[in-house]
Amino acid sequence: MQLVFDTEQEDLRRAVRRFLENEVPLSAVRTLMDTPDAHDPAIWRRMAEELGLQGLLVPEEHGGSGAGFVELAVVSEEMGRAVLPGPFLSTAVLAVSAVLDAGDDEAAKDLLPGIADGSTIATLAVTEAAGRWELEATEATAQASGQGWALHGVKDFVPDGVLAGLLLVVARTDAGLSLFAVDGTAAGVTRTARPTLDQTRPLARIELDGAPARLVGTDGAAGDTVARTLEKAAVALALEQVGGAQAALDMAVAYAKQRVQFGRVIGSFQAIKHKAADVMLKVESARAAAYYGAWAVAAASDEVPAVASLAKAYCSDAYFAAAAENIQIHGGIGFTWEHDAHLHLKRAEATRLWLGDPSWHRARLADAIGV
Repeated sequence: MQLVFDTEQEDLRRAVRRFLENEVPLSAVRTLMDTPDAHDPAIWRRMAEELGLQGLLVPEEHGGSGAGFVELAVVSEEMGRAVLPGPFLSTAVLAVSAVLDAGDDEAAKDLLPGIADGSTIATLAVTEAAGRWELEATEATAQASGQGWALHGVKDFVPDGVLAGLLLVVARTDAGLSLFAVDGTAAGVTRTARPTLDQTRPLARIELDGAPARLVGTDGAAGDTVARTLEKAAVALALEQVGGAQAALDMAVAYAKQRVQFGRVIGSFQAIKHKAADVMLKVESARAAAYYGAWAVAAASDEVPAVASLAKAYCSDAYFAAAAENIQIHGGIGFTWEHDAHLHLKRAEATRLWLGDPSWHRARLADAIGV
């Protein structure tokens, strides 16, 4: 397993970073935070048409580039660095992976082209009122109805759940856990926006009252397939956290080099040096864990369940530490709404909880390695 990027992958990184710096700077992030969906349709369309980002994991026969998870890792890290709002993770990672992992060729043929060309926004609805990520906690049900299925129950804390036109819902049938595709505007679907700490990533409560649905994959097989999807998403989120942690560190170091106190820049004080050095160690360690996770997913390694939880747990803590120390190094200005430091702190705290918090993932890691 070679933990280095090739020339094409580094070119992709530069192209994505340039696009995000020019089109979605932090000032634009703030503007999008004030919109209900934290989404700019024009930017979303350009991401698909100019960069092909939504189709990175989509096979070529379904309109994507079939680039693979390492390329997605590069893009995810850059998006985390930019604190990019919008439904990329829910659509291009969760939804695409859920369809592909289900092994349903007809569903892939019907659902993935729209995601790849940017016309479809999708999400995966797993958690319910308790907010638990264990698939065994699923209480939503599905019953056969004519030529299709009807879903009943409530899904909660669904990323981009109000915005998404395609909902992939985990529900129980007589055969077990299954995955269903639901039109977000269908009768029997009620979507309500949730207040969130991180305004760049909206969440929703989705009530299903006989909502018409299409089975994706094999009835009763979603316990295994969606588990794999969530492992991949955990690695992608860890990569976002690495990008955000590096950006927070860069912000702190830049400020420490120009802020003068007691006649000298504060970066010359030993206490500030210690803070920056400690954060750098955490960021580099997080990067190693996340990169290893990305290559493990790309290689379809048996290690994925363990390394996905390792990466998510460590990167969550590293990002929060970097974001918190960034505020401390900035001092009073770092606590204000006008400064951008709080964007990373909110994203760091929200992503610590999403897809399972560090304690939950450490327990899963212990189980995976037999401790």
